[in-house]
Amino acid sequence: TNESPQTNEFTGANQEAPVSESPHTSKLTGATQEHPGTRKSMSEQLSRFEDEEGADVAAYDSKIKKIARSIVSSFTFGIFGVCLLLLNVGLIFADLIFAEKKASIPLEYLCISLSIALFFLMDILLRVFVDGWTPVVRLLRLIILVRIVHLAHQKRQLEKLIRRLVSENKRRYIRDGFDLDLTYVTERIIAMSFPSSGRQSFYRNPIEEVVRFLDKKHPNHYRVYNLCSEKAYDPKHFHNRVSRIMIDDHNVPTLREMVVFSKEASEWMAQDPENIIAIHCKGGKGRTGTMVCACLIASEIFLTAEESLYYFGERRTDKTNSTKFQGVETPSQNRYVGYFAQVKHHYNWNLPPVRILFIKRFIIYSIHGDENDLKLQIVMEKRVVFSCTSLKNCVVIHDAETDRVIIDIFNCPPLYHDVKVRFFSSVLPKYYDNCPFFFWFHTSFIQDNRLYLPRNELDNPHKQKTWKIYPPEFAVEIIFEEK
Repeated sequence: TNESPQTNEFTGANQEAPVSESPHTSKLTGATQEHPGTRKSMSEQLSRFEDEEGADVAAYDSKIKKIARSIVSSFTFGIFGVCLLLLNVGLIFADLIFAEKKASIPLEYLCISLSIALFFLMDILLRVFVDGWTPVVRLLRLIILVRIVHLAHQKRQLEKLIRRLVSENKRRYIRDGFDLDLTYVTERIIAMSFPSSGRQSFYRNPIEEVVRFLDKKHPNHYRVYNLCSEKAYDPKHFHNRVSRIMIDDHNVPTLREMVVFSKEASEWMAQDPENIIAIHCKGGKGRTGTMVCACLIASEIFLTAEESLYYFGERRTDKTNSTKFQGVETPSQNRYVGYFAQVKHHYNWNLPPVRILFIKRFIIYSIHGDENDLKLQIVMEKRVVFSCTSLKNCVVIHDAETDRVIIDIFNCPPLYHDVKVRFFSSVLPKYYDNCPFFFWFHTSFIQDNRLYLPRNELDNPHKQKTWKIYPPEFAVEIIFEEK
């Protein structure tokens, strides 16, 4: 059959078409053909990475174990452990001796015993980490482990350690099976810290122990005075022989409260020569010391405030532990002991005549900061009766030549009896009573309508830690007037 050239060309084209491929088709086909191999290669790489990471972790873990093994197997570590073990056996015998005699456990014993327990605990944990449990469970190790558990359950010893650290160097009663933050100021006046329960009993006097002490030493012959405004307890603990006087921390009782308290305490002790009083606030120092000094003056053991304050500080401070003073430090509290001495000797143990005053001006010497930022409050009968700022109730003037800030007061209410003044400033740090500085005074003892208080007679600036802010020349002067 004759075919035309067109037909041959067309047929040839059709025959050659499968042979001819575009570059794109070739690449796509190749990619499709290589895909299974690629997937296998990726799995192998991932598996290799995981193996390498596992090997790194194992190597790192091996390094730690190697270090731990070198520690626990070293000659020095072993000798040290044997020495501590022998010391530990000695302490166990000492513990039994103290327990039989009901004697107080020395603070050094508690620290050493706790340190040994922590060392053996570390030793066991390291050996378990290095070799597992099997080599550790031997008779000697079990004995040490039992000792650790025993020490861990000796909560009493740890509590005593914490209580001694909290009470610092206040003189404690440590005898006859008692270890309390409690001091016989005299044979009939006891100063102590707050009788606590719950978590606070872990670091303060446990109330059950205080009750046991008073019931054993002074059965039916004691009265307790709680001076804390911030906390209380059920008076049934002390057979309802509790009186409470609400005094804020780092503040003073009113002069009336001091007179009423001292008379009541004196009457109670006069009823029976065996009657005693136990006085406490939170720490058994500031508020407690103020009232104890009032008792010392009322009973005429001492005639002056200075003598009574010195004596209380000497009795409350245990100088064998530290020379830190544990007496009355707050200037206003010292001032009120002085007021009470005058009440006892000059006013026959009665309150002085009422005197009404008005504050005309405050003068503050050598104060740092922006005088326009100063604010003040006057508190009387537990409420704020007056406040002023540079924009309200006063004018504030800074006298740069004399380094003074003068505050002229307007609209001051009549002031009488016990008065508290608090100063505030955003540029001065706050301390006790949530303010930079404050003070108390009683209007009946103001002389010549003027009160000048240097740094050591102002509450907060009297503390040495504040002296970078308040120079020696810092002082507050108040000018009064009568209408």
